[in-house]
Amino acid sequence: MKLTVDLNGSTRHIDLDATTSLLDWLRSLGLTGTKEGCGIGVCGACTVLVDDLPVSSCLTLIGVLDDRHVVTVEGVADSDPGLVEAFVDCEAMQCGICTPGHVMAAAGARRAGVGLGDDSGDVDEEIRQWLAGNLCRCTGYETIVAAVRSYLER
Repeated sequence: MKLTVDLNGSTRHIDLDATTSLLDWLRSLGLTGTKEGCGIGVCGACTVLVDDLPVSSCLTLIGVLDDRHVVTVEGVADSDPGLVEAFVDCEAMQCGICTPGHVMAAAGARRAGVGLGDDSGDVDEEIRQWLAGNLCRCTGYETIVAAVRSYLER
């Protein structure tokens, strides 16, 4: 299947089997920041943004991505270094398997406007909702929530 995909701001013309997973395609390009955790879409380690919304790349088939925008953790690190800095400053990284997914959830939250001038609710609760699909066995999540809050406040 021939597709055109905007990947981290660059147009890619690809010809792949439509059933290739987005995760497999990204890793074949050397974009190894996106991790495979569970392979069934429940851990969040493979989270990327498609049209600014977080998706599990292990479940997303390349065939649905024609004329769509995909952003990986590498793209976020290049375009928004403040996000990665917030995770470092708040010591929100442990083993690193889940970190890319948390970073991508935070990027999705920012793009959705979470915590930006909205006094209607608890920002930390909104952050937890955005992070709900990302599992971590190394932290108690508080440093991750603090990192996302710090990022959203920057």
